[in-house]
Amino acid sequence: MSPTQWDLPVELCCRPMAFVTLTGLDVVYNAVHRAVWDAFCANRRADRVPISFKVLPGDHEYPKCRPKRTSYEWYIPKGILKTGWMNKHLNLVPALVVVFYELDWDEPQWKEKQSECATRVEIVRQSLQGRNTKVAVVLIQKKTPLPPGEDVIASERAAALCNACELSGKSLFVLPHTDHLVGYIIRLENAFYEHAQTYYYTEIRRVKSHKEFLNKTTHQLLFVRHQFKIAFFSELKQDTQNALKNYRTAYNLVHELRAHETNILEIKTMAGFINYKICRLCFQHNTPLDAIAQFRKHIDLCKKKIGSAELSFEHAAWMSKQFQAFGDLFDEAIKLGLTAIQTQNPGFYYQQAAYYAQERKQLAKSLCNHEASVMYPNPDPLETQTGVLDFYGQRSWRQGILSFDLSDPEKEKVGVLAIQLKERNVAHSEIIITLLSNAVAQFKKYKCPRMKSHLMVQMGEEYYYAKDYTKALKLLDYVMCDYRSEGWWTLLTSILTTALKCSYLMAQLKDYITYSLELLGRASTLKDDQKSRIEKNLINVLMNESPDPEPDCDTFAGKTAQKLWADRISLAGSNVFTIGVQDFVPFVQCKAKFHAPSFHVDVPVEFDIYLKADCPHPIRFSKLCVSFNNQEYNQFCVIEEASKANEVLENPTQGKMCLVPGKTRKLLFKFVAKTEDVGKKIEITSVDLALGNETGRCVVLNWQGGGGDAASSQEALQAARSFKRRPKLPDNEVHWDSIIIQASTMIISRVPNISVHLQHEPPALTNEMYCLVVTVQSHEKTQIRDVKLTAGLKPGQDANLTQKTHVTLHGTELCDESYPALLTDIPVGDLHPGEQLEKMLYVRCGTVGSRMFLVYVSYLINTTAEEKEIVCKCHKDETVTIETVFPFDVAVKFVSTKFEHLERVYADIPFLLMTDLLSASPWALTVVSSELQLAPSMTTVDQLESQVDNVVLQTGESASECFCLRCPSLGNVEGGVATGHYIISWKRTSAMENIPVIRTVITLPHVIVENIPLHVNADLPSFGRVRESLPVKYHLQNKTDFVQDVEISVEPSDAFMFSGLKQIRLPAQAFYSYQYFCQATGSTHG
Repeated sequence: MSPTQWDLPVELCCRPMAFVTLTGLDVVYNAVHRAVWDAFCANRRADRVPISFKVLPGDHEYPKCRPKRTSYEWYIPKGILKTGWMNKHLNLVPALVVVFYELDWDEPQWKEKQSECATRVEIVRQSLQGRNTKVAVVLIQKKTPLPPGEDVIASERAAALCNACELSGKSLFVLPHTDHLVGYIIRLENAFYEHAQTYYYTEIRRVKSHKEFLNKTTHQLLFVRHQFKIAFFSELKQDTQNALKNYRTAYNLVHELRAHETNILEIKTMAGFINYKICRLCFQHNTPLDAIAQFRKHIDLCKKKIGSAELSFEHAAWMSKQFQAFGDLFDEAIKLGLTAIQTQNPGFYYQQAAYYAQERKQLAKSLCNHEASVMYPNPDPLETQTGVLDFYGQRSWRQGILSFDLSDPEKEKVGVLAIQLKERNVAHSEIIITLLSNAVAQFKKYKCPRMKSHLMVQMGEEYYYAKDYTKALKLLDYVMCDYRSEGWWTLLTSILTTALKCSYLMAQLKDYITYSLELLGRASTLKDDQKSRIEKNLINVLMNESPDPEPDCDTFAGKTAQKLWADRISLAGSNVFTIGVQDFVPFVQCKAKFHAPSFHVDVPVEFDIYLKADCPHPIRFSKLCVSFNNQEYNQFCVIEEASKANEVLENPTQGKMCLVPGKTRKLLFKFVAKTEDVGKKIEITSVDLALGNETGRCVVLNWQGGGGDAASSQEALQAARSFKRRPKLPDNEVHWDSIIIQASTMIISRVPNISVHLQHEPPALTNEMYCLVVTVQSHEKTQIRDVKLTAGLKPGQDANLTQKTHVTLHGTELCDESYPALLTDIPVGDLHPGEQLEKMLYVRCGTVGSRMFLVYVSYLINTTAEEKEIVCKCHKDETVTIETVFPFDVAVKFVSTKFEHLERVYADIPFLLMTDLLSASPWALTVVSSELQLAPSMTTVDQLESQVDNVVLQTGESASECFCLRCPSLGNVEGGVATGHYIISWKRTSAMENIPVIRTVITLPHVIVENIPLHVNADLPSFGRVRESLPVKYHLQNKTDFVQDVEISVEPSDAFMFSGLKQIRLPAQAFYSYQYFCQATGSTHG
């Protein structure tokens, strides 16, 4: 049997569509006919009716129809389903034959044309004799027909043509060849589809009519056959619900058949066909759970129907194909919109198909291992006269024989032998790899990484068995990373063993060395004797010798590999292999650790390299190199021990580079950092450990950073979580897990030996020149050079503080905005041991709040490190936080000339402006002078002079001034009238004389000015005597533009007697006098 015998027939897998043949079309030479054919076939959208069209000549011979059977009494069927039946009804026997004929209603030679058309129809009928196929006629016309009933000639001639062709009116159509051809074609299609539906309905009834002649004793096969045919015709009729119902019935009938070794293959074949149809229709009806349930039922019923033990691999092949076909159906349904989930997707079915394909391979290996002398039978028992079987699932050497007894055992034996010999030539690995590849794609799509990795391992192994070692290595390399990261060491060891075999058989040096290094390591679960063999082979390779063959390799492939290794040895080439270990787990572990996170530049940098071997035997390395981000340090961190290639496993305890399994080796390195690296980080970028030498082969293990491999992070995490007590080790040994990689350190400047003191009197006052005295004293043993001072506001603070803080060394002049907030690199000369210097720094703070000031002193000094003289730049900084406060608070108020509080003042009426200066400074303040700058809207009544010149205010004391002002009439001013500015000149009392005076400008508040129509002014002496007269004058002034009359009344008082009118009426612009006579002493009111 051919290897493709398990593939499902194309006619089973396709979607059944009504088959309609078109005759009378010359699609090659006639452009009109070609356009008609293209309209039927081109761009068929999903919304068009499902019809399969085919152009055939009018005299085409259709398959002959067998005579109708009137009785099944003596009929014994020879099989269930003929191999050509589905194809016959899909592609050979039409449901409808359409005869195309060019004929217009106004044709002059109508009679002759009508006769010719009838003849063509008759020829078609003759070729379809005995079949129920429908016949229709389509007249291709040049003109667009008139609406029905309007063209009398057309109606008459149409009836005449139907009579001549023996057609009903529903079978005659007109196709005008106009611009709307496609629209007419679609209407024709719908009519054809109705005729096809009728045909298939008739066929279903015809098959059903046979059932009454059948009996279940001798016609069991016919029950299945007829039920299958009914279902298939229902599909052609597009009645999928009835099709599914009949397929289910057919499936149950198949399993009611009595199974035997002789017919088990036919039963399984038909069960597989029907199951495929059921599952396909369930997916089509969007009931995927029904499809899955049917498939599971199908597998449960058939998985034990193995058949002949000698051909059990056929059962595995059939099972594999069942799972593959269902996976294809599932995947196709997903592409059409079905939603799958992670736990139920096509990948599981492809995986199971691959499993049965592997089982098929194993069974074939055990059942088809005939001697080479066994020849293929001649004649071939698997060949038939027609080249194909008559019935699906039957044996070619006993077709149609349904007896359970084998009439010719010898012929059976030869047939089995032929199948076994054919099976031996099947590319099983190729089949398995294809199925696994499909499964991997599905698991990748549905994010199942572990399933994907597991199947990729199986694919790699199949490639290995198929002797495609390159692809095997590529796949195995890919999945090794996942198993390393998750710690599946047993699985990783198995994969590495296969990979090592592949690299050996291809004589791939670098891969062979890499896999050997990992199989010797702690991640490998191999036994010690296996590791010893691998270690010996590795050393042989390093000595430029061939390794011993890997166990369980194919004999022929092993011999080929030995020749390849011999060629590798003879060819000259690069003998140094650099292998990065960050992606795998070698048998040597490495950790680098600096002694401290930072080193002063005058102290040697020290670090340790820890090495530990996990191989079975002690091993000697030839060289260790440490690389840094600054390559100038690389030369100081190299250990090299000369040794011969054959000494790698000899003298294991001699030399620094000999590693004993399980023991930690510590190697100390030190070097002096360069002064230009102060403030920089020194990092170990890589550690290289060389095994072997360049005369043979040399392997350089490269650790990135400070060491660690693919398993280190996981092991460190486990060690951190472990509560297991570590055993006590000798003093010179350490626990490997307790060593923490520290691959970088900082180089910091030498420790300064100077003192920096800051002297000042906080807090600072706003806008004053605040003095900060910096004292620097050297405690070094030698002279320090190039001393520089950086002082001012510490960077990194609020930008507003930077803009409002100014620093200078000269306190005799006020700072403005051009002065910086930080003075940098101020040279102050050299200092001898014990010498000190002072520097005065003046700071002006424009706003209140806290500020952090920095004083940074740097210098150069000569010193030695590791007997090497170096020039060190040292620095020391001090920071101080200074609070800035207001020096004083100023209160301003407006009062009348009687010192009564005023909310508003009156035009041209004098009033008093009073200022109170309250000291808020903890230090004594000297008010040098004050000044009142009036606005243009204000005038002074008397001379403006400072009343607080050179007044010293202690904390909490205040100084007041009073100014008599007048505001002329300005009309109604919204928001009040500006008063002016009050300027105070002041300084700290303790400040030196050359410190400039600070001028603080206070903006006086606005005042509301009101105009009044009448001013009254009393002119009276400051005192009077008892029993003496006291003259009093009242001045009245009219401020309006009109004459005003006023009435004056004087109220009596017990303290005074007065002479004059008690009540008087007079013009407003006047004055009036009274004589008062005092009767009591003290302060009295009149």
